[in-house]
Amino acid sequence: MVLGFLLRTTAKAGALATTVGGGIAAAKIATSDDPETTFKIYTAVPLRLVRDSFTVATIAFDYEYSLLGLPEKSAEREKIKHEVHTRSARRLEELCFRNGGIYIKIGQHISQLDYVVPPEYVQTMRKSMLNRCPVSSYDEVCKLFKKELGAMPEDIFEEFNPVPLASASLAQVHDARTRDGQRVAVKVQHSHMTDTASADYATVELILNTVHWLFPSFDYRWLVDEMRESLPKELDFVVEAKNSEKCLDNFRRLSPHLRDYVYAPKVYWNLTTSKLLTMEFIDGAQVSDVKEIKRRGIEPSDVAKLVSKTFAEMIYRHGFVHCDPHAANLLIRPMPSNKRSILGRKKPQLVLLDHGLYKELDVATRTNYAALWKALVFSDARAIKEYSVKLGAGDDLYALFAGILTMRPWNKVIDPATDHLVVKGTDSDVSELQMYASEYFPQITDLLGRLPRVILLMLKTNDCLRSVNRSLLQGSSLETFLIIGRVSSEAVLETKKMQRRSFLLGLSIWLEEILLEARLMGMQIAVWLLQFRKALSG
Repeated sequence: MVLGFLLRTTAKAGALATTVGGGIAAAKIATSDDPETTFKIYTAVPLRLVRDSFTVATIAFDYEYSLLGLPEKSAEREKIKHEVHTRSARRLEELCFRNGGIYIKIGQHISQLDYVVPPEYVQTMRKSMLNRCPVSSYDEVCKLFKKELGAMPEDIFEEFNPVPLASASLAQVHDARTRDGQRVAVKVQHSHMTDTASADYATVELILNTVHWLFPSFDYRWLVDEMRESLPKELDFVVEAKNSEKCLDNFRRLSPHLRDYVYAPKVYWNLTTSKLLTMEFIDGAQVSDVKEIKRRGIEPSDVAKLVSKTFAEMIYRHGFVHCDPHAANLLIRPMPSNKRSILGRKKPQLVLLDHGLYKELDVATRTNYAALWKALVFSDARAIKEYSVKLGAGDDLYALFAGILTMRPWNKVIDPATDHLVVKGTDSDVSELQMYASEYFPQITDLLGRLPRVILLMLKTNDCLRSVNRSLLQGSSLETFLIIGRVSSEAVLETKKMQRRSFLLGLSIWLEEILLEARLMGMQIAVWLLQFRKALSG
């Protein structure tokens, strides 16, 4: 019955889109100031709607037919389910690439949802979504330059490479040299992004609403709401340029101990518009390229600590957070000053790229989130519940929220052992997480639907950082959690100091600081002992 409905929906969507769309399109194209763009929109949208509906129907049919009659949790069912997951993930991947635009952004988001979707989807999307993005032709690039700056690239720059260095879902980057000899990176927006964005929202929303109606436990409508709010900001490169400057200013003012260790490329404002961004060219290694990082004389463990410190400061102190810290957006280079550690190792500098997606945390949210992470690091069950509830998880799902944040089951979250939050990335760890996600799928969907959108983006940021750590250290690190524990705890204390009303309250804060230092020192000693033991056994 469900499958029949889905297939009928596909056919009806195609017929309706073609008939109605054809009549409207003819009228609109005839009266439009930009017939070419209007033609693109009115021919692309019906085709995408049919493509979406057909893919959803095919996936639903595959699950329903392939698993029919197989006993729950049987070995045969699990084997077939794995095969269906793999086929369906490839179908979804193909849909994202054929439609382009926001579909690729959605695919990239799925690649970070380890705790929600089956691993076959995560792995399929993760392998391709950052490496197979669309490329605009040089003619399209020239057309955009003419429209934005009134001249061709070769008229503006001394040199301009027509072949992009890299391409992402929203834009591609070209290597160029200014008239005064400065090497720059020029970010050029894909023209099709703004052409069909609003229509893409509508088609994706229609499909997700239909799927939710048919399968109530599958509710991802919040994903479209989030993208509708964030994507227009990502498509305005002036906003991105201002974000990069604000980010660096926050480190100068609020985290001066890191000001030399965190960098963003200089913006050339005279060559920047909402669709073109010209910035200083940076020669650095991607944060996931361990071999290149070592070749440059930098220790991956030092990079992991710097990344953790940087984002802990952004989240818990600044409240202005870069929410897309995947490997392609984080470059590593030796400190320009050639500073070295006591052991003679080169100190790393973290270069932040792609500042389009930022979120501001208000004081209450930032403080509650910091207090929650402090509680997670110190295994404080009462505080974990209190601050999870304050952030929107509710009395019923706070343990699940803690599990999603840490990728650990509740019994590990509240385990008093120093390394209780460390995920080693072993096969048993991976299978435990997959089982956890599968068993609690309806509750996870419910939780994601009720959390504020800003917290959803913190989850995404958290997942990206976890992936970076995994590539640098083959798992998570005790030192990473020690850094999070320190910065989040200090941020909570700073907020309390600002709200201090009496001498007694000030005294209690002072005592809390002393106890915090003692606990952190105890954890640091435990880290050293574990490292020493590991070195002896290795």
